[in-house]
Amino acid sequence: MTIQEHMANSLRGNLDWLKNTVSDFSDAELLVRPVPSANTPQWQIGHLINTEARFMSTVGAKPVPLPAGFEDAFTKETAKIDSPTKFNTKAELFGLFDKIRAATIAWVSSATPEQLAAPSPERIRAFAPTTLDLVQLNLGHVLMHMGQIQVVRRKLGKPVMF
Repeated sequence: MTIQEHMANSLRGNLDWLKNTVSDFSDAELLVRPVPSANTPQWQIGHLINTEARFMSTVGAKPVPLPAGFEDAFTKETAKIDSPTKFNTKAELFGLFDKIRAATIAWVSSATPEQLAAPSPERIRAFAPTTLDLVQLNLGHVLMHMGQIQVVRRKLGKPVMF
């Protein structure tokens, strides 16, 4: 198995884990906060979409256009909003995440070893020195937020998954 195949498989499985984590959440439950100052699962998923789209477009992945206003809907300032009318539904979020992740997988699947070893954009090089590190950062980023969402699962009394 090549590193490209391994990363593509990891990226597919990683998004599936996130989807499974919230598969039994309603749109209203995606707006539950485990504590008042924590981000909602809904905001976290939008944030993950924004981040992956931005990161991957900086290294040459085919950009997936985000809906008008999407980037602005998932900022540090909007993390405090609880209104369901201000955000996308779960179906809309995962429809978009599927497209973003498919573009990431397509790019990594066709990347050369030299492209993967190339330095990442300077502003993120301190924590992702190479392009491959940047791709892998997407995996860890999803897992970090998924751990936070697991706390909401507990608060809602949903079954423990992992």
